[in-house]
Amino acid sequence: MKSFRFFAIFVALAMAAAGPALAHHSFAMFDSAKTVTISGTVKDFQWTNPHVVLWVLADAEDGKQPEEWTCELTSPGNLTRMGWSRHSLSPGDKVSVELNPLRDGTHGGSLRKATLAATGQVLASGSLRDLEKPGEE
Repeated sequence: MKSFRFFAIFVALAMAAAGPALAHHSFAMFDSAKTVTISGTVKDFQWTNPHVVLWVLADAEDGKQPEEWTCELTSPGNLTRMGWSRHSLSPGDKVSVELNPLRDGTHGGSLRKATLAATGQVLASGSLRDLEKPGEE
């Protein structure tokens, strides 16, 4: 009976500790029903856990200042398995990024794929579906 009580307490504590971890991985802040494409220049590419972050200065129109967009990706481990490396993107690279935008309208989102202007290389951040062309199945 004593070992059962210890086990029950252990399970309860483990479940309580897992709550914040699950909350961290919510994608509710991104609008998965919308896709936005931004063309611009890589400002920075941060290869860190728990999520890689890409900052892009969107090409400006009519002489306006470029707008900075923040793109969240998955973890470095997941991206490595998808063919990415810490050197996949560098400041100054011209890119086109497709993302699911933030629901609050600020300049950011969950990156679906990035296309390098110089080579045409496509880097997907989610699944192989992100590489499919519209209309292909």
